[in-house]
Amino acid sequence: QLQASGGGLVQAGGSLRLSCVASGLAFSTYYMGWFRQAPGKERDFVAAISWSGGGARYADSVKGRFTISRDNAKNTVYLQMNSLKPEDTAVYYCAARRNFMPTVATEFDYWGQGTLVTVSS
Repeated sequence: QLQASGGGLVQAGGSLRLSCVASGLAFSTYYMGWFRQAPGKERDFVAAISWSGGGARYADSVKGRFTISRDNAKNTVYLQMNSLKPEDTAVYYCAARRNFMPTVATEFDYWGQGTLVTVSS
């Protein structure tokens, strides 16, 4: 089970940190990802991190602004979001899978319930 939290309302230029706590799986062996889905749009890749935390990938739209990290001792993955823009408004989901680091939603095995991020202009 994945439980995401940390969403909320923030002004453009502000920051938020999302958290996703995992339970019931061997967290330290899973690649973790963050996706987002705006109303009426598909679920898009945001960032992913390797099981060790030593490697990460980002969507071009968030590079330099967002940072994904993890704490395997706490079974938690984070998404630090800085310099937020109105176009970052979406429901953010965390996801998990083993063996490799995908960037496509269909390749992840487990999903959290989502947390809403709203960025006002």
